[in-house]
Amino acid sequence: MVEQILEGVNPTRMELLETRKKIILAEKGHKLLEEKRDALVERFFGMIDKRNHLANEIKEELKDAFLSLIQSQMIMGENKVEDASYLTVDAGEISFENDNIMGVKIPRINQKNIKTITMPPYGFFETCSKLDDTQKKFGNLITKLLDIAEIEGGIKCLSTEIEKTKRRVNVLENNLIPKLHATRKYIEMQLEEQEREDFFRRKRIKAIMELKKK
Repeated sequence: MVEQILEGVNPTRMELLETRKKIILAEKGHKLLEEKRDALVERFFGMIDKRNHLANEIKEELKDAFLSLIQSQMIMGENKVEDASYLTVDAGEISFENDNIMGVKIPRINQKNIKTITMPPYGFFETCSKLDDTQKKFGNLITKLLDIAEIEGGIKCLSTEIEKTKRRVNVLENNLIPKLHATRKYIEMQLEEQEREDFFRRKRIKAIMELKKK
């Protein structure tokens, strides 16, 4: 397989020096990108583990909360539970910020304005304690649901950046760096050939000059 070289290369000593500098920079950049890729992959899988653990917690707590809801409906009736649900108060507002992981912007949900509801918003006369449990259990899930949404956003951002970094590593590893090395070899061979030609030319001129002296 013929090695490809960079286009528009002149086999000069100046070009050789520039190519050697480019090789050093490209290999240094390749190493840094590999380190970045590996660090991002490590954070990515850390987030995956955290997401999976939290998802299992949410699944169990949702199951428990819906069980309490069903029990509330059995005691009070579906219509009364639905009527009580209309009294649910606003849980607060969220805002979005960004964290920075190795130059990657990761969305972060600011939950400081989320309200913790300690007292049920409805009266106790026509409700039951099981509805109180339901309201509390679903209320406790708000923070965890926001947490998992934040983690999912981070996973998506890291996944995109990892793919971009992988492509850059591959371009350097399989394209640019081999071309630079091939270009360096090409220039060195051309310069060696020029030196040989110059050597033989000087020998011929010297021989001719000596003949003329005789």
